[in-house]
Amino acid sequence: MKIKEHKRRLTQVVCALLYNCNFIGFAKGSIFQGKVKGTCVPGLNCYSCPGAVGSCPLGSLQSALVSAKYRFNYYVLGLLLLFGVILGRVVCGFLCPFGLIQELLYKIPTKKVKKGTWSQVLSYLKYVILIEFVITIPLMMNVPGFCKYICPAGTLEGGVFLVATQEKLRLLIGFLFSWKIGLMFVILISSVFIFRSFCRFLCPLGAIYSLFHKVSICGVKVDEDKCIGCNICVRECKMDVAKVGDRECVHCGDCVGHCPKSAISYKIPLIIKDDSNKENV
Repeated sequence: MKIKEHKRRLTQVVCALLYNCNFIGFAKGSIFQGKVKGTCVPGLNCYSCPGAVGSCPLGSLQSALVSAKYRFNYYVLGLLLLFGVILGRVVCGFLCPFGLIQELLYKIPTKKVKKGTWSQVLSYLKYVILIEFVITIPLMMNVPGFCKYICPAGTLEGGVFLVATQEKLRLLIGFLFSWKIGLMFVILISSVFIFRSFCRFLCPLGAIYSLFHKVSICGVKVDEDKCIGCNICVRECKMDVAKVGDRECVHCGDCVGHCPKSAISYKIPLIIKDDSNKENV
């Protein structure tokens, strides 16, 4: 089945709106504190975003590790395992607002940087960030390292809006906020030239979900009986995949349309009518 790009884009937009449906928060510059705020959403979406009605799983994991010497929150770990087993990196391709932002930036017409050995090597950097900033720093220094020092989604969704609407926060701006603003701009600008640069090289949440690529229930699969090994799917993919459905695959479905033998489909079949009113599964 080939999922039309606009249908995937619609899913991304709907998820972004559902994650951040506290619209009055953007006007007031306040953070939603309702009962559902403790529930983690699957994608990267900052807790401090004025519109956020849920928690970021990555931020929640770091908070759990910071407080681990007193009490570890197994709910967060269990939810990440659940998301990983059911969805895996489908979350990255369909359910992550920051992934949507990067894809929209990449549509800006300009010369693009093609993937290669350099990008394949850099794709391992997100695992280093996962170990150091998401696990080690929270455990050793009692600080949510990734959220504090790196997360561009948090800076864009939370920091920028809150600083813009609260004068007392503007008076407290220092080197750390300036560093994160600079880093955010570098990542966003790079996304214009490099497809999903943050997802591919830096995102520790994608690194976590990638660990489930062999067992996740959802996602794309290859019918080995139909596959002729032409590797068109790998060449056409903008991610650093070695094969369809591996740790770097975000299951966007773009490869489905490129396969000359219709050997690629989704593990959970869907039927979507194309423009010619034919149905492909």
